[in-house]
Parts: sequence; C-alpha cells; structure tokens
Amino acid sequence: MSEQAHAPEHPAYPVGLRLAGRRVIVVGGGQVAQRRLPALIAAGADIVLVSPSATASVEAMAASGEIRWEQRRYADGDLAEAWYVLVATADATANDQVSAEAERRRIWCVRSDDATAATAWTPATGRSDGLTVAVLTGRDPRRSAAVRDAIVEGLRDGTLAARHHRTKTPGVALVGGGPGDPDLITVRGRRLLAEADVVIADRLGPRDLLDELPPHVEVIDAAKIPYGRFMAQEAINNALIEHAKAGKAVVRLKGGDPFVFGRGMEEAEALAAEGIPCTVVPGISSSISVPGAAGIPVTHRGVAHEFTVVSGHVAPDDERSLADWTALARLRGTLVVLMGVDKIGAIAQTLIAGGRDPRTPVALVQEGTTAAQRRVDATLATVAQTVIAESVRPPAVIVIGEVVAIGTPPA
Repeated sequence: MSEQAHAPEHPAYPVGLRLAGRRVIVVGGGQVAQRRLPALIAAGADIVLVSPSATASVEAMAASGEIRWEQRRYADGDLAEAWYVLVATADATANDQVSAEAERRRIWCVRSDDATAATAWTPATGRSDGLTVAVLTGRDPRRSAAVRDAIVEGLRDGTLAARHHRTKTPGVALVGGGPGDPDLITVRGRRLLAEADVVIADRLGPRDLLDELPPHVEVIDAAKIPYGRFMAQEAINNALIEHAKAGKAVVRLKGGDPFVFGRGMEEAEALAAEGIPCTVVPGISSSISVPGAAGIPVTHRGVAHEFTVVSGHVAPDDERSLADWTALARLRGTLVVLMGVDKIGAIAQTLIAGGRDPRTPVALVQEGTTAAQRRVDATLATVAQTVIAESVRPPAVIVIGEVVAIGTPPA
C-alpha cells in the first residue's frame, strides 16, 4: 500500500461563501433540498433547481419566485456559470455525472449521498444575534449538529458569553424577566443580560439570573435606589438615564412583562425624552403563566371563552381605581387579579354584589413558577378568610372562575 494511502485525511478548509446574486444549481427537489434551500435563499443566491419533481414546500418556493425550477432531469451543461452546486437526488448515477461536470468546471460541489465524493461539505449552521456558527466534524454530521446546537443555545440564553466589542450601542433594554423561574425569560432577554454593563432589577424579577452575570456587571436593586426628593419611579428613570448617558449598556430587568402593570411605558417615555435608545423585550406575563404552572387554564372549551386581567392594588371603592368592577362581575369568563392579595376581601364582596355567584371557585397561586410555589383554593364567599387562615402573601396571582375547578395541580 502506498505511503499516500497511509497518510491521514486532510481537514476541510472552512470558508464563508458570499453567494448573493451568484448562480447556484440544486439538483434534486426532495427533502434534502427542502432543508438546504432556505439558507441559500437567505444568502441571496440566484438559485436554479433542476428536478423532475419536488416536495410541496419546494414547489411553494418556486411559486413565490424565491427559486427558479426547471422541471426536468439533469443534463450535462446545466452547471454553466454556476458558483456552487448542491447534489441532492436519490440517483447515484446522476449524482456522479453532476459531480464530474462540477469537477471539470472547477465548481465546488456538495453531495448529500456521498460526502467522500464531494469537493465541499455543508457545515451544521446556526445563527444568533447576527452571528453565524458553522461546525464541521468530518464525516460525523450528528456530532456537528450537536456541537452547533450547544453553541447556539449558549449564545441565545446567555450562558455562553460573547459580548459585542465593536458594535455594542449604549442604551437601555426594558426586559421582561417572566414570572420568576429563570428558565422562563426569553432567549433575547437572557442574551441582553449577558451583554449588559448595568442591570437595574426589580424585586419580582428572576433573581437567580443575577448570580450568572460576569463580575464586572453592576447590579442595582431598584428597591434600594436612594429616592431623595423624587418619587420611586422618577428615581429609577433617572438612574436609567444616568448610566445610559455614561455610555453603558443598561438592562432594566422586570418581573413578568414590562408593559403589564410594569410601568415600562413610563420608563420608555423618559428615555425617549432624553434621546436614549430603548429596546423593549416582552416577557411571559404571570397572568397566564402562573395559573398554567398551577394546572389552571385561563380559558377552556365550553367553560371560559375569555379572560380578563385586572390590577387589585387599590380596592374597588377607592377613587383611584380605574376598573369597572360592576362590569367585571357580570362577565362569565375568567378573572385574573394581580397585586390583589390584601384587597381580595373587598374585591370578592364587590363581585358578589355585582351578581357573581359566591360559590365561584378561586385559586391563589403564591410565588408561581418558583420552588416556593403553592396553590390555595377557596370560593368568592370564603377567600377573604382563607387568605388569613393560610397566611397567603404576595406575590400571588388570583384566579377567579370555573376554570379553577377543572384545573388540577401538575404532577
């Protein structure tokens, strides 16, 4: 056996192809083409598909004008003027013919059936925040995909820190942290946390995420900002503005969603008045997620066709209340009350007086989605006494309606 036969195989040379406006030939319109075509379309390639048939999804790409489809078998000469070729048919003879033409024309050719006969390999590719990750492991595509997935997931959820050094723009991100479980923050929110210089956090934000931040990140507890002559919200607004104007990337980490009783718009308006860029990252609202975590669907076929979310931080008879509690009492669907633990007695009385059945089921879910979560059940008639007897404390989401009776705590 020759010395060359004993030599180790040379590794592939990684490169990024800029295919925008350049001719790419895809031979075969089956499942492989269906998976590969979207990336080629996204790259802006001038794609010609040569195949007598195609999947419904590939046909749709042709019908929409994203690719040109020549509905026939491959013929010698089809690769003229091409920059890149993808061979994806089940016909080994045809694949060999395409490969041979590509070799003659010195066109990089990928083969789905036989990587050893190809002159190029398609890496396992993923994207996150403008970054493309491409992984090649020779002839082990499953390992390539696993490594790709691990890297992209880490970049998206912030566990793999890759901070911007050239393109990071100072400003503020209003990030909804979700109901409490750190795994329920959005991937974008977690990524922005990983890139922050300053984090101003609410008491109800996912506190466990703060422990994951790099040591250089300044974490400010919004509840401990010295207010002085300012109201609490004004002081928070001023802190956001001050740090952003100092050229720092600031994250305002809130519980739930920034715009669901979170005063997010007040902060966005204050930043806009100062000309400071502001990004709003929605969060999972506790009004839906906490009941769900306790086994309660806020809507259910044949039981509730609507749900209403209302703030209970002021009593129904308080002149500051903006809710029409009489109208709410007449609704047949689910009522979700946030920030209402200490006012639930007055709320229940008002709903009953407005016509709601005193036997209507009520569930109070305390510390929802966290390790300390607990659910306490009652009715409108008994909920005030139950809150006292069971020592229910904020934060707790209160669910009122027949869905409580059909919901059972998850195992």
